[in-house]
Amino acid sequence: MKSIPIIGTVVVAIAVAIMIGLGIWQLQRAEWKNGLLATYEAASNEPPISYPAVPVENDPAYFRRSSVHCLEVLSWRAVSGRNARGQSGWAHIAHCKTLGGEGPGAHIVGGWSKSPDNPQWTGGEVDGVIAPDSQHMVRLVASSPIAGLEKSQPPSTDDVPNNHMAYAVQWFLFAAIALIIYFLALRGRSKGTIKA
Repeated sequence: MKSIPIIGTVVVAIAVAIMIGLGIWQLQRAEWKNGLLATYEAASNEPPISYPAVPVENDPAYFRRSSVHCLEVLSWRAVSGRNARGQSGWAHIAHCKTLGGEGPGAHIVGGWSKSPDNPQWTGGEVDGVIAPDSQHMVRLVASSPIAGLEKSQPPSTDDVPNNHMAYAVQWFLFAAIALIIYFLALRGRSKGTIKA
């Protein structure tokens, strides 16, 4: 019987240890994310807050009710979105100048339509819910649509990805597969089918 290759064994052991460590880290991240989602779920029952002029990255106040006074619409963007009935179309987001004119202003999802054309709206008071925004961290999704638009699908914690448990399982599977391949290689080596 041939001896166990030391260098190969050490490399495999280190790789498996790293993969198991990454799996454990993802389990910790999953627990953290579940707590965060529970906080977001509870936020809808909290009293309204002032719209954050400059959102805090570690505590962005998602899913809290708020309001914004849009002094002037600086620009529009239309992104794919759904209405309150789940139909696909365009969500219309206004970039607004706000009181004081300081900070990034506010980004308001005014509503939904089948067309990407900008609505005719120049500003005003908007009540809604603070939601994640891929470009500006936060945006306000209007509770009542503006300028003849339909109501957009309300923000939901179901839209916040939580893939950490799947990633953990993936890392543990990688570790198990690496061990299986290693033991098969050892077995083949001991039988002389694999050259050292």
